[in-house]
Amino acid sequence: MRLEFLKPVGSDLLEKVSNFPEHSLAHTVKFHSLEDGMPTVEQKTLAIFGVQEGRAAGNNEMTGFGLDAIRKGLYQLYPGNWPLQIVDLGDVPQGHTVKDTYFAVKEVIAELVKNEALPILIGGGQDLTYANYRAYDHLEQVVNLVSVDSKFDLGTLEDALSSSSYLSKIVMEEPTNLFNFSNVGYQTFFNSQDEIDLLDKLSFDAFRLGEAKNLEVVEPIMRDADIVSIDIGAVRMSEAPANKNASPNGFYGDEICAIARYAGISDKVTSFGIYEFNNHLDQNGQTAHLIAQMIWYFIEGVSCRSKDYPFCSKEKYLKYIVPSEEGDMNFYKSPKSGRWWMEIHARTDNKYKRHALIPCTHQDYLDAAAQNIPERWFKALRKLN
Repeated sequence: MRLEFLKPVGSDLLEKVSNFPEHSLAHTVKFHSLEDGMPTVEQKTLAIFGVQEGRAAGNNEMTGFGLDAIRKGLYQLYPGNWPLQIVDLGDVPQGHTVKDTYFAVKEVIAELVKNEALPILIGGGQDLTYANYRAYDHLEQVVNLVSVDSKFDLGTLEDALSSSSYLSKIVMEEPTNLFNFSNVGYQTFFNSQDEIDLLDKLSFDAFRLGEAKNLEVVEPIMRDADIVSIDIGAVRMSEAPANKNASPNGFYGDEICAIARYAGISDKVTSFGIYEFNNHLDQNGQTAHLIAQMIWYFIEGVSCRSKDYPFCSKEKYLKYIVPSEEGDMNFYKSPKSGRWWMEIHARTDNKYKRHALIPCTHQDYLDAAAQNIPERWFKALRKLN
């Protein structure tokens, strides 16, 4: 059983949360404890766990510890009208080596995703995104990764795996399960022009902070994600000081919570992580409370999932055909949620067939009708064919 890598939630925390108000999350969540053991993890369960690993976080090494500060902030909140089972599985402890921790995280996520539970990771460096991604090796399917971060964290193949170089490992190492990578909220002065050009050459998506603050742009990006990774350093320092790499610029607290909710609403997202929280730098628990609220909004989003694509066939959508020089473009609108997709004509034997419907906005349809083809359509077409 891969969940054996997890150690129980501490008794001190359990005693504290037991005194939280009667109707708070503290009395709804089932905990992995020494006394009661591991809770049952069924299909559709939201499984929260921490990772006590920060050795590869680079200038933020103490991340991964003090995670109970986030739990205290989360479990004193009141749940919405959520027909969901939520469990706290405890923490993956720091392994003898960083690779040992990666292996444990990979195995835990693989077990959860295979059983159709939804893991929510807290703590540790963002290099753990690599372990999260590798968990999908077991599923033998290509995936989309979305990172909310001020930096691309590309590094080079020669760099050791770290929070600042994990993406190059994901892109280049076998087996290659990555179909698309999207960065949300990058700040140009933190990324070289060579890196920006490389992402474009790979037909990946990158949205500058100013562009991503228009949250309508973010929704279809999250809707197409399998894995969502958020570096808390993407939030401005005044809102989230508990990060050694925090910057004066970034998302506001309400914006990052809205982004987390979009990730939850997505029918495709099957794992969600928030990284780089350094409890030693927190001020009055501000960052811990913000992360707790981000998790709350993610869960709220999950409770509002409408089971659109890929859970229902495109025949159930309203179809709109746009003639263009590139050939007819098909757009689909869900009568259930009002959301839009555009179709990419891929080879029928293509292993990327599940990515042939690309989430988009109503504005993308209007632009295509005016013969301004969305850039994401061209990028997806290149990868599918």
